[in-house]
Amino acid sequence: MKIRSDILRAYQYIHTWTGITAGLLLFIGFFAGAITMFAPHIDKWATPPTVHLPQVQSEQYDALIRAVFAKYPESQNDVKISFEQGHSPVTWYQQGNPRELRLDDQLWHASFNSTEELISHTRGINELSSLVDYLHRSAGLVGEVGHDHFGVYVLGVAAILYFLALVSGLILLLPSLTKSFFALRTNKGASRFWLDTHNLIGITSLPFHIVIAVTVIVFAFHDFFYAGLVKIYGDKPLFARQMPATVEFKVDNLPSLNEIMARAKVYAPDHQITEINLSRLNSKMPSASIQLVSDQHMLRGPKSDFLFMNPYTFEVTTSSITNGDQGIWGDIVTTMFGLHFGSYGGELGRWAYFIMGILGAVLFYTGNLLWIEKRRQQTLPVQSKSSRFMGKLTVGVAMGSILGVATSFALTKWIVLTSLNINQIYMWVYYSCFILTLLASFLFGMSQTAVVSQRLIAVLCLSLPATSLFALCLPSLSIWPANEFSSVVLELCAGVIGIIFWHMANKTKQRAYYGDQNSVWYVGDKNSTSSIKLSLSA
Repeated sequence: MKIRSDILRAYQYIHTWTGITAGLLLFIGFFAGAITMFAPHIDKWATPPTVHLPQVQSEQYDALIRAVFAKYPESQNDVKISFEQGHSPVTWYQQGNPRELRLDDQLWHASFNSTEELISHTRGINELSSLVDYLHRSAGLVGEVGHDHFGVYVLGVAAILYFLALVSGLILLLPSLTKSFFALRTNKGASRFWLDTHNLIGITSLPFHIVIAVTVIVFAFHDFFYAGLVKIYGDKPLFARQMPATVEFKVDNLPSLNEIMARAKVYAPDHQITEINLSRLNSKMPSASIQLVSDQHMLRGPKSDFLFMNPYTFEVTTSSITNGDQGIWGDIVTTMFGLHFGSYGGELGRWAYFIMGILGAVLFYTGNLLWIEKRRQQTLPVQSKSSRFMGKLTVGVAMGSILGVATSFALTKWIVLTSLNINQIYMWVYYSCFILTLLASFLFGMSQTAVVSQRLIAVLCLSLPATSLFALCLPSLSIWPANEFSSVVLELCAGVIGIIFWHMANKTKQRAYYGDQNSVWYVGDKNSTSSIKLSLSA
C-alpha cells in the first residue's frame, strides 16, 4: 500500500505527540488496571483469615439474620449476606459504606458457633485492591471535581488522545504491515528491536485498545452524555426508577432468603447467586441487591451482574442482566462496563485482560523511550534537554508507580502485626515511593534510578512468597501464609515478575555503563569516579 510521504509525516506527528502527552498517565492506568482484574483474589490474600467468621449451612441463614437484626437493629438499614466460602456469612458497616472509598471503614462480621449461638466482631477493611483501582481510574491524581475524582477526567482526555494515537499509528504501519508485521529485528540494535516490539504489541492488541479507549471516554464523561440526552428525552427518565410504595414495610414480615433466591433464579436461571444485600428494610423503598455471576455472560460489574428487587413483593426494579428489564440505554451501559472490565469468559478472560493490560503499559513505556531515541538520532552527538527531561520523567513515573504498588503488597502482612491503619499506610507508602523515585530520576539520572528501582521492585516481589515461607517456619508471628490456590498463584506470579525485573535491571545497567555513548541511558565508565554509582551489584 502506497501512502504519500506528507500524509505519513502528518500522522507520525499526531501519533508521536498524542502518545507522548497521554502515555505516562495511561501507563499507570493500564498497569494498575491489569492488577485489578484479580481484585477479589487480592482482597482474600491481603485479609487475615481470622477476620472472617465461619460460614453456616444454607438452612441457618434466616435464623442468623433474625439474630443479627435482634441484637444489632442498625443492621436492618444495610446488611450483606454472603454465600461464598472464605467470607463471613453476614456483614454490615459500623462506619462508612460500600459506595465510597474511605480509609477507616469498619465492618461488623457475624456468624453462628458450633452450638448455634451468635458470634460477631468488628474489623477494619483492607482496601489494597480498591486503592490499586483508584490508581487505575485516576492515575493517582488527587482532588475531586463534582462527585468524581479529578484524575478520572484527566484520564478521559488522555483516552481521547490515546484513540488518536491508535488510529494514526495504524495508518503509519499500513505500508509495511505485510512484510514486517512479526519481525523482531534483534540484529539492528536495541532501538529497532523496541520499535518492532512496540509495533507488534500495538497491532495485535488493537481491538482491545480501541475498546478500552472508547469505554474510558464514556466512563469519564458519562454525566455530560446523559445531560445531552436529557435535551432529547426531556423529563422521561433514561433508566428505570423505583417508585416508593404506598405502605411502609416492616422487617418482621420479611420473606425467607430461599424465597428471595428462588425469585431471582426465575429471573436469571443461568447465573449463580453469591451474595444478597438487604437495605432500608423498614421503609417504603426496601431493596434486595442480588449479586449474580456467570462465566457465559457479559457482566456489568468487575466480577458480577446485579438484580434489584423489592424483598417483600419480589418486584424487580432494575437489573444488569443482558435482555433484562433495563431498556436500551441500560443495555448499552452494561455492554460498555462488560467490555472494559473483561468480566466475561471466566478466569481465562481475566488472564487475557491482565496480559493485555500489562502489554498496554509496555506499549506506552516503549513509546516514550522510542521518541527519546529518535530525537537522539537527530541531535548526535549532543543530547537535547527535552530528551533528557522526558527520559527522567518516563523512568520516574513508570518505575515510581510500580515501586509504590510493589511496596504496598510487600508490607501488607507485616503491617497487620501493628496497630496502624493499614489503608493510610498504603497511601503514604505509594506516594512516598512515587515522589522519591521521580525526584531521584531528576537528581541522579534516569539510568541509575531505573537500575535501583528495578532491583527494589524485584526484591519486593520476591518477598511475597518469601514471607509465606517465613510464616510457615514461624507461625507464632501471626503472619498468615498463602494457603489457598488463588493466593499461591498470586505469590508465584509476584516471584516471576521479580525475576523479570532483576533481569531488566541487569540489561539497564549494561546499557548505562557499556552501551552507546550517545544514548540518553549512558552514564559513563562503570569504574569512573566522576559518575554517581546508585546501581546495586548484580
